[in-house]
Amino acid sequence: MSTSIPRPGQHLPGSHPGVDPARIHVEVDELLTRIRESGHAADPAAVIAGQAELFEQAHEVLVRALSTVDKI
Repeated sequence: MSTSIPRPGQHLPGSHPGVDPARIHVEVDELLTRIRESGHAADPAAVIAGQAELFEQAHEVLVRALSTVDKI
């Protein structure tokens, strides 16, 4: 006999947000494009700092997607 195991957050009311892989790809692709285009500043330290910020944003997009999938 098999019983289902409740998933984390399953007991919470409301709809479960879905993950749209196409939207995730678009968001990350846009950020990666901005990273590639950001390498033209005169100050290398500013370039690296700007690129690090964009990579952090792309990371957050992916973490949110994984977190959402984990809750479904």
